[in-house]
Amino acid sequence: MLACMSTDLSVHRARGGGRWYPADGGVLTRMVDDFLERAENPSLPPGRILGAIAPHAGFEYSGRVAGHTYRALRDATRHAKPPETVVVLGFCHRDVFPGIALLGGTGVETPIGVAPLDAEATAWLAASTPVFTRDNAPHAGEHSAENQIPFLQRALPGVALVVGLFGEHEDDTVAAAADALAALARGRRIVVVASTDLLHDPDYYLVTRTDRETVRDIAALDAPALAQRWRPEFQVCCGIGPVQTLIRYLRASGGAPGTVLCACNSGDDHPESRGEWVVGYGAVVFGAKEVENIEH
Repeated sequence: MLACMSTDLSVHRARGGGRWYPADGGVLTRMVDDFLERAENPSLPPGRILGAIAPHAGFEYSGRVAGHTYRALRDATRHAKPPETVVVLGFCHRDVFPGIALLGGTGVETPIGVAPLDAEATAWLAASTPVFTRDNAPHAGEHSAENQIPFLQRALPGVALVVGLFGEHEDDTVAAAADALAALARGRRIVVVASTDLLHDPDYYLVTRTDRETVRDIAALDAPALAQRWRPEFQVCCGIGPVQTLIRYLRASGGAPGTVLCACNSGDDHPESRGEWVVGYGAVVFGAKEVENIEH
């Protein structure tokens, strides 16, 4: 059954239903819950999770991997306080613009229902540095951040969100965004989720080999290695700005190297795609070096 559509004009309506995931709220809920329950994460960082990597492709392809990230976020609340705010960082596939566009309003509506937006944290970030601006236009039809929201609605129901889209990935933008997030984290418990797919290429074996190195660099918080391997024509991360921002934020906030929960590609689950178009996906979560010093 479709969720009852909100008439509140301050609620942003995600447009992924029927394209990236089912348009029916009940079907989507069951799909996401199944991904969460099938994910097995035997080893998680102790204490609270500070950040995570999750893919953003169609749920048929990337949902199994995303389920590992969000199962970890859900399960971490059993032994640590849940986050007060989740900051979702995606990027705009269609347009180039300076800085990071933050989604304004009171909520984001998916077929599951309305997820609340953290208006206070959004306003604080926009005031903290010029790289953050409140601009809903780039979010219209952009899936990289929106595709995280159904998972968050089921894994961390009711937790408020900040949703940002990168319009570019300049070093100055990454640095300013990471510093602002580190300052925000000193006043509230946040989790930063960077949305990225990995390499896209027809060669299944190239994607498999390259993604193994990419996930290694991400988990090691090795931003220079990642930057050295990324090129516009060879994007080892389809979302390099969010990933580099997460890494810099974690280093500034006492983050520990990551735990790789799952890494595979569309050619693993859909062998018919090999030789045509293969896309890599990874799930990585990050805890704190000093658990007792990071809890609020």
